[in-house]
Amino acid sequence: MSDTELEKQEKSVPAALGGLIATLAVVLMVGAIAWSTDLFRVFGLVLYTQQFLIGMLAVSIPLVFLVYRVSGRRGGVPPWYDILAGVLGFGASVYMAARYPVLAEMVMETPADGLIVGTIILLVVVEGTRRTVGHVFTGVVVFFALLGLVGHLIPGDLQARYIPPAILFYTFAWDPTAMLGLPMEIVSTVVVSFVLFGHILLVSGGSEFFTELSMILVGRFRGGQAKIAVTASGMFGSISGSAVSNVATTGVITIPLMRNAGYDVHKAGAIEAVASTGGQLMPPIMGAAAFLMAEFLEVEYKEVVLAALIPAILYYVALFILADLEAAKSGIKAVDRAQIPRPIKVLREGWFFSLPFVALIYALFWLNMSPEKAALLSAVVIVICSAIFGYKGKRLKPMEVYAAVRDTGIAVLDIIMIGAAAGVVIGALGITGLAYALTQMLISLGGGNMLLLLLVSAVVCIILGMGMPTAGVYILLSTLVASSLVEVGILPMAAHLFILYFGMMSMITPPVAIAAFAAASLSGADAMKTGLAAMKFGWLAYLIPFLFVFSPELIMQGAPAAIVLAAITAAVGVWLVSVAIIGYFSRPLNVLFRLLFALAGLGLLVPASAFDGAHVTDIAGLILGIVLVGREFLFARQARAVTSRS
Repeated sequence: MSDTELEKQEKSVPAALGGLIATLAVVLMVGAIAWSTDLFRVFGLVLYTQQFLIGMLAVSIPLVFLVYRVSGRRGGVPPWYDILAGVLGFGASVYMAARYPVLAEMVMETPADGLIVGTIILLVVVEGTRRTVGHVFTGVVVFFALLGLVGHLIPGDLQARYIPPAILFYTFAWDPTAMLGLPMEIVSTVVVSFVLFGHILLVSGGSEFFTELSMILVGRFRGGQAKIAVTASGMFGSISGSAVSNVATTGVITIPLMRNAGYDVHKAGAIEAVASTGGQLMPPIMGAAAFLMAEFLEVEYKEVVLAALIPAILYYVALFILADLEAAKSGIKAVDRAQIPRPIKVLREGWFFSLPFVALIYALFWLNMSPEKAALLSAVVIVICSAIFGYKGKRLKPMEVYAAVRDTGIAVLDIIMIGAAAGVVIGALGITGLAYALTQMLISLGGGNMLLLLLVSAVVCIILGMGMPTAGVYILLSTLVASSLVEVGILPMAAHLFILYFGMMSMITPPVAIAAFAAASLSGADAMKTGLAAMKFGWLAYLIPFLFVFSPELIMQGAPAAIVLAAITAAVGVWLVSVAIIGYFSRPLNVLFRLLFALAGLGLLVPASAFDGAHVTDIAGLILGIVLVGREFLFARQARAVTSRS
């Protein structure tokens, strides 16, 4: 087995320090598992939810300062000031947990001890967020915290209520709707459980199994190398919770396959980046975003899954078609049959990888189990099956399970910091009244025009989503943007899916397209060129959120016949626009016919219920599409006849 990230790090630090890091990482995960499975109560320890969350911070804060340096890089011996910050954060958290039942009720009195420990935790959380996530998100947190201090001095719509600084900072730290609020609770239970699920699936060989299964399914078709990337990354990406980690996991196999087959290096990286990013939008797990969305919207999880299904399928249909047309245009053949494993052999070796997903769906939909318990159950199923059956003759060993738990404890540090820091933003918006003011500001920027508001919101989502994992993107944007969209009459489900889509597009949109840049490092291509190519291959994700806002049929809201019609016409439209983007059908197309294909496709993409008379665009697009496709088939038939005569 290749070195894990933690193992690589431990080589650059003394053994004792590496052991401390590993111990804290395991303790962090054991605490999350114990809370999710209610073990604390079983052993007679009854805690406030906030006391558990403070406990998670008590372990996470020292870990962050032991693992991450001031520059944000991992590894190396921590300097004295990092050790001091970790010790202060740990001590303040322990004091806060012990005194929480008393001091949490004293916001207006702001006792000195509560204010001091709360401020210490806030400062180390903000710095920990900067080290793990980067400057963009941290800047947003600091901006809203400062806005809470001076917002009352701002004239106009953005003016906030005056809150004394001591009360403001005390609220940030102690109030259950701020740092210790819902985002922190969700990431400490649901997200952590699914990241563990993904890590155990990875070490047991699941990523390799999905790649080989994809090779069997699509490897025999032209451009099969890219189609393997699309299917494998889509399947594994939904679980991994991170587009970047998915690129790193499946991309090491799929990018060389595409490059060796003849795909341009930047296009190979782009296809992998778009496929991995789409996994975060693909039900049933959506990188844990589905469960977060259900919590924020206060709806059943299955409603989120159904709403997200058609857009996600269309996303992958578009990418699949683009990869196919690119292969046809470049003359790229199917995967060499000698490289494709035998189906019986692959299924015999990895059939049990289906069982954890069966367990997950059964636990969620039939047993009504909480998401975190369902994820942990699925992880246990993987461990048991892999220990009994093994993949390719290799059974999962106890030390490998331990390593997966340990590595998960390191991997979730960024999302725990995001959860706590996002609570600061929520606290500032709530206590000062800025939430309402921000909503009104976004609406005024839209000038009363819903389309303009959506465009402004899309740009804001892409900017704010830069550099963050899926759960962090969604938590931040649901707080800052989604309420503005709901306020102007957009369905809550459509609004939340809209901000998720554009938040995820930050992963492939330059200048900070982290998924595309990660793929570029694997392919050896120029990073910016890969990012621009990723935007082309992911074109539908920039369009379809607007479509399902104006036509809820695309998110399963409406009559069944209307839903089916919207899905079919959209799929045909995706095909026609993809032809226009690549500029190839059965032969290269000139500019005029590319424009005509695009026009026909866009006409079909507009759902019939989007506005009065929209059915006319469907009819016009269908007629034009039939004419264009008929013309290309006729040309291809004539070309074959000429070839056969010669």
